Amino acid sequence: MDLFDDGPADNTPEFSVGELSGAVKKAIEGGFSHVRVRGEVGRVSRPGSGHLYLDLKDDRAVLSAVIWKGRAQALAHRPEEGMEVVATGKLTTFPGQSKYQMIIEDIAPAGAGALMAMLEKRKAALAAEGLFAPERKQPLPYLPEIIGVVTSPSGAVIRDILHRLRDRFPRKVLVWPVAVQGRRCAPDVAAAIEGFNRLTPGGALPRPDLLIVARGGGSLEDLWGFNEEIVARAAAASQIPLISAVGHETDTTLIDFVSDHRAPTPTAAAELAVPVRMELLAWVDQQGARLGRALSTGVQQRQQRVRDLGRALPSSESLLNVPAQRLDHLGERLPVALKTAAAKKRLQLSEASLRPAILSRRIAEDRRRLTALSDRLAPTLLAARVTRQSERLGTVLSRLSDRASRQQAERVARLAALERLRETLGYKATLERGYAVVRGEAGVVTRQAQAVGGLEIEFADGRVRVNAD
Repeated sequence: MDLFDDGPADNTPEFSVGELSGAVKKAIEGGFSHVRVRGEVGRVSRPGSGHLYLDLKDDRAVLSAVIWKGRAQALAHRPEEGMEVVATGKLTTFPGQSKYQMIIEDIAPAGAGALMAMLEKRKAALAAEGLFAPERKQPLPYLPEIIGVVTSPSGAVIRDILHRLRDRFPRKVLVWPVAVQGRRCAPDVAAAIEGFNRLTPGGALPRPDLLIVARGGGSLEDLWGFNEEIVARAAAASQIPLISAVGHETDTTLIDFVSDHRAPTPTAAAELAVPVRMELLAWVDQQGARLGRALSTGVQQRQQRVRDLGRALPSSESLLNVPAQRLDHLGERLPVALKTAAAKKRLQLSEASLRPAILSRRIAEDRRRLTALSDRLAPTLLAARVTRQSERLGTVLSRLSDRASRQQAERVARLAALERLRETLGYKATLERGYAVVRGEAGVVTRQAQAVGGLEIEFADGRVRVNAD
């Protein structure tokens, strides 16, 4: 081996892959720690982690970008494919794939043109789903009892609506306060519409009969919260009829297309919500007057019709003349007919065989026939009567026997109860408990002075005679 090597010398330092990746990362992050990039949104990916991955591109290059979950939830505008945007953030590297990417902290459409393009695209998608179809729109109630208003509680809009309602027809109003612009606008408005729909009709906080979503005028960016998809879908899903009154007459948002009715201004929404009370009262009076006139006219027409029909009827005299004449004729014939009928009956009576002998013979024959029938009928009636009386007697005897048995059992039970009571109250039961009855010549001894002469002591099991001296 030679002491000096004449070969080429290489003093370039050696890096590991990780060291080189780290050096590149520091260089890129140090040089591009804050950048703003304008480009078109390409591929957009929303995995379950909540992060948002997308590509920013122009006609010459593509830049990968990521928006972390926390920032993605706070974005005022969600990036969509094909949108022209301006993204603010920093560049970094992803060592796992040897590529660089942008971490976006904020992203916004690149001017009103980009917003309009995104709005048209979103509008076309919702229209394809049928959310703008006229047949799905609900009719507005003619006179709602309760009106729900979704708007800012501190702006002039709510005052205009309340003032207009008070002038036209005072109604109960529930106000759901929301942010009407900015990042909180869309979720607040969607939550308010859904919250009103979840209320129970007739509950402690009653459910409104009509909803008004209102906001004053502003720029496209100011009104953008009402162009968000969640607001449009919440309005389309509302079971309560909804009036949109966002902006001025020339302002148009997505909620205007999905709502059941669009008002050009918040004041116009209040006018659509209720009729004018005085006009309604005047209309009722007019209808009442028309009804009265119609009734009066109808009665007059029917009276005239009755009079016309009455003139067409024959008079009472013409109707009764013929029957009266017939009655007179029959009245003249009646006495003659009565006399003739009486004469005929008298002749028939005189010709009939009613001599006493004949009547006596008929009576005798009837009596014999009656006697014969009685002789035949008597045994049968007697047997039937005896049978019925026997049956009745048997029934009565059975009832008497049952009653006597019950009474005897009741009396035996009562007598046994009295006997038990007598034994309980008698002195025999007392003797069983250790007492004794002392009798002398004069009877039961109850005093010491009475214990003279022979005594008899009665115990529970017998008597013993003793001498008291």
